[in-house]
Amino acid sequence: MNEFVYYSDLYNIYGFLLTKNQQEIFSLYYEDDLSFSEIAGFKKVSKSYIGKIILQTKKKLDYYEANLHHYELLKKIEEKRS
Repeated sequence: MNEFVYYSDLYNIYGFLLTKNQQEIFSLYYEDDLSFSEIAGFKKVSKSYIGKIILQTKKKLDYYEANLHHYELLKKIEEKRS
């Protein structure tokens, strides 16, 4: 599966559990398709900070899915419908 699509899906499921800063940066990167440089310029922070937030957010989304399994459940439901 495409990593970009996977994390976009996880964000749609678990995004409300993230901090406002994580939500904003992740949304700019995954939904608005902005680069680290563009986001860093907009937020007036370094590119490495943006990379760090994206990585932390992906780890947090992975943690939520590993423990709650909502994405897995939704995929099973979709398979049964098709």
